[in-house]
Amino acid sequence: MISGLCLALVAPVLLAGFGNSQSLTSKVFEQIFLATLAIAILGIVIFWEKQPLSSIGLHPWRWRSLIWGLAFAGILIFIYSPLLLWAMNKLGRSGFEGGLDKLAKLPIWYLIFAVAIGGVVEEILYRGYATERLSGLTGSYWIGGALCAIAFGLAHVPLWGWNAAFTTVISGGLLTLFYLGTGDLIACIIAHIITDTVGIIVKPQSDNL
Repeated sequence: MISGLCLALVAPVLLAGFGNSQSLTSKVFEQIFLATLAIAILGIVIFWEKQPLSSIGLHPWRWRSLIWGLAFAGILIFIYSPLLLWAMNKLGRSGFEGGLDKLAKLPIWYLIFAVAIGGVVEEILYRGYATERLSGLTGSYWIGGALCAIAFGLAHVPLWGWNAAFTTVISGGLLTLFYLGTGDLIACIIAHIITDTVGIIVKPQSDNL
């Protein structure tokens, strides 16, 4: 369990901190590494811990996963995000501009690739594996979820900066609450991918038209 937690929580932060933000080739390999990391975590669950994938919220496909994922994505996109941007403007805090400027220099195929990989991998690492295992170690889902949300935010600092990364702690906390309420990691993955697609790809592209 400890080895799995180190992989899930520490490896993404180190990768984000030491990756070459200027090299497209490096970025592609970073995404491949993240996917490999998620596969390794699944292997740890099945072969080392001898646990079913349902222990991290992965169940056979259910249509309600799609419905829940779409519904929560709608909440994040149409309620949470506007309120967050309003609050940041009121506080005079910079938001996601720096990170979006960096991403705007990358080809659209890479952004689609990264959003898909990120949505799947981050949910497996943080919401599924780390939340469940830390909660088991600490005896509290509140503590386990909070620690995972903080780690989730730290992994976003190199690209987005501290202000935006702080907001990912909040969004990570919301995703964690959603996961704990539904026990459905696939719904979290769907919500994560849709939300990032709108924020990272659709909106910036429409703003440039």
